[in-house]
Amino acid sequence: MTYRQLVLTGVFGLLAFALWASPEFKQIAAGVAIFLFGMLSLENGFRQFTGGLLERLLQGTTDTIPKSLGFGIVSTAIMQSSSLVSVITISFLSAGLLPLITGIGIIFGANLGTTTGAWLFATIGMKMSLSAFALPMLVFGVVMNFQHYRTLKASGAILAGLGFLFLGIDFMKAGFEGYQSAVDLREYAMTGVTGLLVYTGLGILATVIMQSSHATLALTLAGITTGQITYENALALAIGANIGTTVTAVIGGLGANIAGKRLAGAHLLFNVATAAIALILIEPLRWTVDSLSALMSIADDDYTVKLALFHTLFNCLGVAVMLPLISQLARALERWLPEKAEEAAARPKYLNRAAMDSADSANAAVRREVWHLFDQAFIILAHGLHLHREHICTSDDLEGMINNSRERIDIDMDLVYRQRVKELYNAILDFISGRMTRMSPASSTESLYRLQHAAAEMVEAIKHVKHLRKNLTTYMACNNPAIRHEYNDLRLRVAMVLRETHRIYEGQFEDPSTALLELDEIAMGARVDRESMVARVTKLLGTKRIDSAMATSLLNDSAYASETVDAILTATRELLTALDVDAARTTEALSVSDEGQAGVTL
Repeated sequence: MTYRQLVLTGVFGLLAFALWASPEFKQIAAGVAIFLFGMLSLENGFRQFTGGLLERLLQGTTDTIPKSLGFGIVSTAIMQSSSLVSVITISFLSAGLLPLITGIGIIFGANLGTTTGAWLFATIGMKMSLSAFALPMLVFGVVMNFQHYRTLKASGAILAGLGFLFLGIDFMKAGFEGYQSAVDLREYAMTGVTGLLVYTGLGILATVIMQSSHATLALTLAGITTGQITYENALALAIGANIGTTVTAVIGGLGANIAGKRLAGAHLLFNVATAAIALILIEPLRWTVDSLSALMSIADDDYTVKLALFHTLFNCLGVAVMLPLISQLARALERWLPEKAEEAAARPKYLNRAAMDSADSANAAVRREVWHLFDQAFIILAHGLHLHREHICTSDDLEGMINNSRERIDIDMDLVYRQRVKELYNAILDFISGRMTRMSPASSTESLYRLQHAAAEMVEAIKHVKHLRKNLTTYMACNNPAIRHEYNDLRLRVAMVLRETHRIYEGQFEDPSTALLELDEIAMGARVDRESMVARVTKLLGTKRIDSAMATSLLNDSAYASETVDAILTATRELLTALDVDAARTTEALSVSDEGQAGVTL
């Protein structure tokens, strides 16, 4: 038995003993368990119900810091799950769809949005028995959850989640009321700085264990309502819950790339700073809560509502302090968590567990990783043709440069393929396979298939150049000008395609349709060259400018060059059309129609 299993067994043993020894603890623990199950059900329902809506809103409404802050507030207030918003934000940031500063703005907003939960529990959950509402919600929710329609199924999960939340709160209240006759928990209350620090630590611990600040707040409010937790200690528990909730983001960040880790770090820094401000200004904050309560006609002894007000107040204070520093925070995180050299070389840069959490971020991550694969493949293809990438990309006279260059570049294509491409290609296939097992829209699935095809074509291009290189290495430096010219022409054809694709990779075409037209022109030129090759070889052979061995090699290698060109063009087309599957289908249908009409005319 491992150490972890031993610890887990011990924890389960202690929990079982506590449940057996104390009926009141059993009641509270059952309430917490039901409440947490309700949170999971609620989060699952919203995740299904949005069906990409949340992701689309995230992309469309977060181009400025105020918008990102507003998105975090509204989305968290509606779904009552800052963890869901944090996870989706990390997934988008990991896929490169959001800049770090925007992600930080969303996290700030999510912290404000989560304060609405405290108000909901304080004003409704603790003021009345919700069992009467919870049971019908559970019945209808479970029935709806068994339906096949996604909307009904998701709505059922949300309704059942709310039912479990209300039922869990009632169980927690009943458990604390039971303690009143057995033992007075107020005997363990602590005052002063010691009490503040101890109960803040307890709030952190409870939230880390339950993975939900909402559960900690609900438990705290239930204790206040029954008089088992003092108001002063409850304030410290609320501060601790704010720190403990960062654990979810940190865990999500561990499975993300460096961008996701930076966002998790921002979440941790913000919540710790906010908690520190609240602890230092605890007395002024209490005085402010009392003053606002008087203005809002909140009773002096209505500690549940006053706790909700305190929770909102210190989170607003944290945002007010940290928001002007958001740019400095982003730059500091980029310095503290720099991108490692090996991540920029030949390892996946965008594929990680966080990017798999939504269809949109998964597609974006795969698309960026396939472009990363192309960037690595470009070097192999260029060196395979005995060319340098910078010459292909920047030369004003590409044809003249190729004709005048006889430089040989030594490269072990198998070794470099394993170092630069194979790991990326395997990671792309594994990621797509993992994403396919999750529920996704049909268009998203088709986009992934197109991207998988693009990656496969890039790999095929490398294989074709590997075959082409064998004779190319001999004939590009041959004293026979005719065969040298023909092989330089093959190099030129592939190099031109690489250069145009690299222009697309660098974003020189803002409109994908323009890039597709450019690709069509290149493909047309490649077809003309291929069709004329047999006639050219026959003429060269007939005039004794090349021998039969050269002719055979040239015909075979011309096919390899053509297949290389086709593979690169197909991969690029798939990369571009993966952005808009519907438009791609229309374009392909028109293309097939045009080819059919051309065939009839001929």
